[in-house]
Amino acid sequence: MKNATLPYGFAKSQGILISTSETEQPKIIIREGADLTALAEVRRNIGTPMQIKTVPKATFELHLSETYSNNDTNAAEVVADVGQEIDLSQLITELPAVEDLLDTQDDAPIIRMINALLTQAVRQGASDVHIEPYERNSVVRFRCDGVLVDVAQPHRALHAVMASRIKIMASLDISEKRLPQDGRIALKLAGRQVDVRVSTLPTTHGERIVLRLLDKGNGQRTLDSLGMAESTVNGFTKLLEEPHGIVLVTGPTGSGKSTTLYAALQGMDALSLNIVTAEDPVEYDLPGIGQIQVNTKISLSFARVLRAILRQDPDVIMIGEIRDLETAQIAVQASLTGHLVLASLHTNDAASAITRLVDMGIEPFLLSSTLRGVLAQRLVRKLCSKCKVPYEVTAADTDLLVHPIPQKLWKAAGCPECSQSGYGGRTGVYELIVADEPFQRLIHNKADESALREYAIGNGSSSLRTDGNRLLAEGVTSIEELLRVTRE
Repeated sequence: MKNATLPYGFAKSQGILISTSETEQPKIIIREGADLTALAEVRRNIGTPMQIKTVPKATFELHLSETYSNNDTNAAEVVADVGQEIDLSQLITELPAVEDLLDTQDDAPIIRMINALLTQAVRQGASDVHIEPYERNSVVRFRCDGVLVDVAQPHRALHAVMASRIKIMASLDISEKRLPQDGRIALKLAGRQVDVRVSTLPTTHGERIVLRLLDKGNGQRTLDSLGMAESTVNGFTKLLEEPHGIVLVTGPTGSGKSTTLYAALQGMDALSLNIVTAEDPVEYDLPGIGQIQVNTKISLSFARVLRAILRQDPDVIMIGEIRDLETAQIAVQASLTGHLVLASLHTNDAASAITRLVDMGIEPFLLSSTLRGVLAQRLVRKLCSKCKVPYEVTAADTDLLVHPIPQKLWKAAGCPECSQSGYGGRTGVYELIVADEPFQRLIHNKADESALREYAIGNGSSSLRTDGNRLLAEGVTSIEELLRVTRE
């Protein structure tokens, strides 16, 4: 549903909305039990006969969310309007927090501008919003499908006002502009829950702000929906059935490690297992699972949380990230004492995860006896299904690809559906190493990274680039995109 013609606040308070669909005629939807005194005014303003439908409250809320979540908002136009409208000599700080972004369309200009930016970011599926000050201008960029895109350029004098407004929303100290700060905002967009992580960083031209958006309305993923090959799903699922040991998920920031770990936990029987997590931050609530938020400000580190978890009789422990030797040591000890430990690690591929842990200070003989497997991953953008174009493989393509080489490839073209980018959405490429006995012996004997990688590939593991071949053959992504994220 789209193109609602009533203000969101009015529709929500009066229980009346107008919805249109590409396949149905426009109609008025009324919430059951709503006061109908406003209906006559609505019908008079419409001027044309329209079907009226009364629905239960829960159904109305669903229609309301769908209708207004899909409305188009051009944040750049709002930013430009505010730049002309606001008195730039005044710094607006005492602005109230809001419950729903769409309830504040008539509020102060800065509120309207920040809300427009956040609303557009959520609707476009952006994972991050960057607000960056420079000498002559300020720039707002969205990270959509892993790529940064310019959205607006607010007047340079507006930057301090925007920073103050965001700090108020995140309960940060607006007077402190010399030190980095971290906070959190809980928002709603037409009833959809959105958590925003806020990070501020002082630069020579002002505070740089990055907002990480976590849309609670997107729901959780299963392993089958992450884009893994069937063999990878089966191999990874078997690792999760181990009674004890360590299973690692590796990759750079933004490669989907947390999503994979959440999907792994979702597939476990939380009724018969005691599953506890240590995360920074807790991104999504998982029913039946104990989730603990790490807080370094009060010395609640991963290591301290893990020690406490081990006194809670856990069966499965998930560690958001192994960052230091102490956390790694506790993870190893937990696996040795009969627990299954799932954890993420920042490495380039699966084999380098072993090298990283040994470099941290984990003894190879301990790692060889506890490691069960490593899953490395990257996210690639998917080609827009409306405009992708097939072409025959060239000699230049053959030089870049690994065997087996697809006979046909696809490339991005660009259309209004994908905002001329040629891409829409992302999926994963994966590399799974199962630590069998020969592989564990290599770890125990301190084999180097290349020897570990060579054994894994000879034993049936696919590299990230090789796994990406199936996406090329199916026309899911392009060779340019695969090369971008799997530089080898």
